[in-house]
Amino acid sequence: MAPRWSPEHWRTKPIEQVPVYPDPAQLAEVEQQLGTFPPLVFAGEARELKAKLARVAQGEAFLLQGGDCAESFAEHGADTIRDFFRVFLQMAVVLTYAGGSPVVKVGRIAGQFAKPRSAPTETQDGTELPSYRGDIINGIDFSEASRTPDPQRMHMAYRQAAATLNLLRAFAQGGYANLEHVHQWNLGFVKDSPAGHRYQELSDHIAETLRFMRAIGLTAENTSQLRSTSLYTSHEALLLGYEQALTRIDSTSGDWYATSGHFLWAGDRTRQLDHAHLDYLRGIKNPIGVKVGPAITADELLKLIDLLSPQNEPGRMTLICRFGADKVGKHLPALIRAVEREGKSVVWACDPMHGNTIKAGNSGYKTRPFDLILKEVESFFDIHRSEGTHAGGIHVEMTGRNVTECVGGAKAVTETDLSDRYHTHCDPRLNADQSIELAFIVAERLRRDREGRPQPEVSVVAGE
Repeated sequence: MAPRWSPEHWRTKPIEQVPVYPDPAQLAEVEQQLGTFPPLVFAGEARELKAKLARVAQGEAFLLQGGDCAESFAEHGADTIRDFFRVFLQMAVVLTYAGGSPVVKVGRIAGQFAKPRSAPTETQDGTELPSYRGDIINGIDFSEASRTPDPQRMHMAYRQAAATLNLLRAFAQGGYANLEHVHQWNLGFVKDSPAGHRYQELSDHIAETLRFMRAIGLTAENTSQLRSTSLYTSHEALLLGYEQALTRIDSTSGDWYATSGHFLWAGDRTRQLDHAHLDYLRGIKNPIGVKVGPAITADELLKLIDLLSPQNEPGRMTLICRFGADKVGKHLPALIRAVEREGKSVVWACDPMHGNTIKAGNSGYKTRPFDLILKEVESFFDIHRSEGTHAGGIHVEMTGRNVTECVGGAKAVTETDLSDRYHTHCDPRLNADQSIELAFIVAERLRRDREGRPQPEVSVVAGE
């Protein structure tokens, strides 16, 4: 039996990926102050998300999770948030229509400030400094002042997350999510994309459906589901002092919830069974995820699920699979069989980004080829179909901006283009066009997979 849990219990465990703060007293003071701040999200919202993810686990919905690899303080603005929200909605609408079931929208936003690193320090021109670990910890500029971990950055992260959530809620409920608007945006994408003809049929079907709904009197003016939507937030639970400070007892249930975001996950570098990060996650009642890579074994995965979801609750556990296009076929089938054999309820999500990162030839930029991303997604779907299970969702690093960080796509970004608009603070992201193109391709696959398969009775509207 797992030991009795409390929000600070993780401090008794070994821990990886932790920054070294020069002033422990200042760190403790900031964490104490954060503990008095209002929650960013509410327990009822987390329970609502868990119920929707339970439908994903049962094959009755699809998970779309995406956003920045690492949010930055410098790029926090209304336009940046709006552009992400707009593209995310575009992706969700085509996936909803093609899949014939609700799409659960979970953004990597309003909290994705901390990043694990492969080494604690980096060296430039003979100078060694701490690695950049995300804006919540230190700065990206290569200077001693910038790279020294600063606890006050947690205050800045909290305020940015609160402001971002405020705007997202306004967009979601204030009419910006109007289904008619979203469809018009997608029509613009189809018109402008070199591969737009491929997606014309799907766009025409959506337009026909909207005309039918108008004809029978269903409009955004009289149907709230057509003008509003639900969006949940997620991030990697890496900086545990920050997470602990925002962990609160829900007054209605008496359970502990993380209030920094609706959905938290552990990365591939911090999923050790006896370490701090999983100890923290096991105690909160939020839906949670774990990144699953080539190094994990079936036995280890089952132990991990038993630790984090001992009651085997539908919607509790999401396995975010990040193998790489060349490794997914070798590793994923055995994991699926083990989970199915033991009757574990999980959401299987595909992260096609992290296993497909390469360095561009002459420039040295980190990038991700769009073709490899597609290959891993297709393999993920193929494997689940062959195993008699269902692909639950996708998890992508993306932005609503026109960056040049991942090569390929219909509007082909080349290695030469990478330097034009390479703005990421950490890992390369899909740009707006690449994100929407990926959604159309996944939508085509969802539509093929549901043909001939009995479908649950669900409401296919923007409000899901």
